Amino acid sequence: QVQLVESGGGLVQAGGSLRLSCAASRSIFSFNFMGWYRQAPGKQRELVASISSSGSTNYADSVKGRFTISRDNEKNTVYLQMNSLKPEDTAVYYCNRAYPPIPQYWGQGTQVTVSS
Repeated sequence: QVQLVESGGGLVQAGGSLRLSCAASRSIFSFNFMGWYRQAPGKQRELVASISSSGSTNYADSVKGRFTISRDNEKNTVYLQMNSLKPEDTAVYYCNRAYPPIPQYWGQGTQVTVSS
């Protein structure tokens, strides 16, 4: 069992930046792909960025060029650097394994609110 704890969210103006962190309770090296997901009010949760154990990354078109995912396997932590934030980025952000996520590993998430 792994516990994933997200942090770093907050309220920011459009155009601003935030850095999210996802701390795992044990090694996530065995998770070939880790991902950041988000869920906006009234919408389904979506995968916005993923990273392999070797560092290969993929991004949803809506965040490409603005968000950067990274991971530190020694610290069991995954990061999401979010720049040029837009009001439509407002959501609760979660981390989990990617392809596919593990249902019992969903944490509380961290709220990101972008004001216009």
